[in-house]
Amino acid sequence: MILDLLRHGETAHGGLRGSLDDVLTDKGWAQMRNAVAEAGPWQVLVSSPLQRCARFADELGARLNLPVQLEPALQELHFGDWEGRSAAQIMEHQADALGRFWADPYGFTPPNGEPVAAFAERVLAAVERLSRQHVGKRVLVITHGGVMRLLLARARGLPRAQLLQVEVGHAALMRLVPGEDGHWVEGR
Repeated sequence: MILDLLRHGETAHGGLRGSLDDVLTDKGWAQMRNAVAEAGPWQVLVSSPLQRCARFADELGARLNLPVQLEPALQELHFGDWEGRSAAQIMEHQADALGRFWADPYGFTPPNGEPVAAFAERVLAAVERLSRQHVGKRVLVITHGGVMRLLLARARGLPRAQLLQVEVGHAALMRLVPGEDGHWVEGR
């Protein structure tokens, strides 16, 4: 399976959005359309069920005549009490906690948030399921920055502490292919 990953475009709100179900801005729609304009072809479309991903997946699926498979396990990390807040807002009252999360996302969980280890487990299990379901196919997964950071950090062999240093912009389109050792690697 060839796995293309597409992050959603710009949303109407900033900050840590996690499980908040935001809409794309007009710019976000344009970013996503531009990202896939010269890409593909895909045989399978998979999307996070959050509307910032799923609505574009539905549009693309209609254009390509492909059904969209919604995969809840490919949703963004849930940031708990930090949902909807910017880093600057969190810094006002919880600077130490935010610093600990940035320094060691696996070792520190935002208050009432999802542990990164649990997030990684659900995302990796979903990708493994997809690779068994779609052997030999080219799959586009429309998802979130955190999901892509996790998969790219693993493909690059980065230590867990460097997870949040992986850059994934709005509407970034990246490819993973199976490596010789069975792990995913970045492809072209």
